[in-house]
Formats: sequence, C-alpha cells, structure tokens
Amino acid sequence: MRAKSLNRRTRTATHGRRRPIFGLAGLLAVGALTCAVTSPAHARDSIPPLDAMPADLETRYALSAAPPALREAAAVYLLDPGRGYRLARPGSSGVACLVERTAWELGDFRDDIYIPLCYDAAGAQGHLKAIMDVARMRAEGLSPSQVKARVEASWADGTYRTPDRPGLSYMVSPVMRTVGPPDLSVQTMAMPHLMFYAAHVTNADIAAAPDLANFASLMNPFVDRQGHDAQSYMIVLTGAAEKAAILAGESALIADLCAYRDVLCLPHTAH
Repeated sequence: MRAKSLNRRTRTATHGRRRPIFGLAGLLAVGALTCAVTSPAHARDSIPPLDAMPADLETRYALSAAPPALREAAAVYLLDPGRGYRLARPGSSGVACLVERTAWELGDFRDDIYIPLCYDAAGAQGHLKAIMDVARMRAEGLSPSQVKARVEASWADGTYRTPDRPGLSYMVSPVMRTVGPPDLSVQTMAMPHLMFYAAHVTNADIAAAPDLANFASLMNPFVDRQGHDAQSYMIVLTGAAEKAAILAGESALIADLCAYRDVLCLPHTAH
C-alpha cells in the first residue's frame, strides 16, 4: 500500500528531528492547512517544505523497492524539492524507481511521507506520471486541494492512462512511512509487498475481506483504491520468511535511514 486505503482521513503534518550528522532541519512550518480565505502566500508559508535527501541514500532507498535482481537495470528518479523529479540514472529494463514524498490522496502536504516504489513500463503513463506531476505541482506552489483536483481530473479525462496490460509496482523496501493499519495513521513500518494494477476492481469482485484491525486478514490478496477507481491495486504482502530476509539483507539501509531522520527509524516490533 502506498498512502491511502480504505476510508482514509486527512491528518495534520508532524515532523521528526533529523540527527546532527546531517545538519539541522531548518525552520519548518507547523499546523493544519489554512482555509480558503487565507492569502495564497500565507497558505504556502504554512506548508512544510521538503528537504532533498542525500543523493546516494535516496538512490539506495528507491532501488530497495525492487527485488535485488532487478535493481541494476532500473532507472532512478531523485527529487529536487524546488522543481520535481529528475532522471538521475537511466535504466534499460523499463522499471523506474523513486521515493514518493507527496501523497496527493491525503489532500494534505506533509514533510514526513517516504514511499519507495518501482513501476514497470506499463505503469509509466499513469501511476508514475501522476507521482511526478504531483511533485512538480507542489514545487510550483499549488495547494493540496488544487493538486488533488488536477490529479483527479487527469485520471477522469484520460491524461493519465490505466495500464493496457497486466503489470505491477514493486514495493519490497524494508521501510516506508505513510498511513497504515490498524488506524490509518501516518507511521513508519516494514510492510514489503507487490501491487498489481487493478483499475476499477473492488474487494467484492475478488471476494476479499480485508480488516485493517486484523493484520492476518491482509495476508490474503486484497484491493486498495488509492484516490481514484483507476488507481486501484491488488495488494500481495510478502510472507513472514520473505519479510525477515528483506530486513536482514537491508540492515545497512535501515540503519542509514534511521541515522538520517528519526521518523524513518523502524519500531522495534518491526524487526
């Protein structure tokens, strides 16, 4: 799951302290989004800015979303918070990886969303394009509500296209920070999984009965609608043994992410 899921609720941004080895975080605005009568300049000042991750760390983090055998041939996009994503490393397989920092479905801009994911070529003209456009629009100063409206319109008018063949997004990274079970609060978690494109498919269509309060129910495939019917996925979580192997194999990345920023430290129960 990326950010989003059953009956999501918008939440106010919270910010973690970056550790001294990477310097001070700077002054971050705190508080809920301003109302419509607030001036655009003041509204933008109230939105927490994004900081660029160290390029090597962001590259490793983005690639961790893909199985190791796919990483060498994958393209990598890095985020320039002032402009959007840029191609940092070309690929040859059609797989493209990045760390999503803005979840448009939440209708809110936070500075503590980190979602590493890799799309295959089938998802490039819809799912991946939407993520890149959101980053650009945020950098240009559009409000969360404006970004959300434009993305929804782009799915509706066909600017973003659903994949024309089966495919998937890889999300087997050992760490992500977004909303998650059981209460859909923003949290740091280890939940490696695969997301198969399932536009306009519902849980009823596959007789799935996911219960966010019962994690065992999520070990069966289920559908996650992420902001729009066209942006729905069939989610398949890795098994316990596979998850343990991912965490062990990525122990250095887990430690480096935690050293970079407190909010990326996994809770001990995740290990």
